[in-house]
Amino acid sequence: MTRPATGTSDDSDAMDRRCGECSLCCTVLRVDEIAKLGGTTCQHVQSGGGCGIHADRPGICRAYQCMWLRGKFREEDRPDRLQAVLDLVPAGETVRLSIRQAVPGVFDASPRLQEIAAEFREHTAVRVTDVSAVLNPDHPFRVLLPDGVEQRVEGDRVTTLRDGVEVGTTRIAWPQRWIRWGLLRWRGAQLRRIGSR
Repeated sequence: MTRPATGTSDDSDAMDRRCGECSLCCTVLRVDEIAKLGGTTCQHVQSGGGCGIHADRPGICRAYQCMWLRGKFREEDRPDRLQAVLDLVPAGETVRLSIRQAVPGVFDASPRLQEIAAEFREHTAVRVTDVSAVLNPDHPFRVLLPDGVEQRVEGDRVTTLRDGVEVGTTRIAWPQRWIRWGLLRWRGAQLRRIGSR
């Protein structure tokens, strides 16, 4: 069987995949049941990888499977090797590819992540974030779109680039700013509550 550029596997490959030493999702994901913030390493991660409470882990941990574990991409694309967790996440009436870097700059330094993003962005938005400042609601992120268009979002400002060249900066419309302000206050309160446990 010939694989596409991203190296998408068939279901039989997914049956053979195991997390092994990879525990990157234990840093990226937020787990409210154990007061773990996204972007912080879970206190139950063992030094050689693996979960110290695996038999009693929270429901979100039991249910979660990254795209690699579900058989997507190449065998060597395990998240700890890419230093990023990839997922398809809902975005309104469609889905987008979420690339969550373990540390800032991983995406720009990784030809493989860029290759995966290039294939997906022709059909769906690709959002690139990192987990270094999860408590900062204005932490910048990037959205990669078809035809070489990229949006760099920081706070309520969106800078648009085409093929790497800046073509303009806009500000989110005021009704959306008010909605965003309310959502950020709500999210900030949630994060502080979780962080104080």
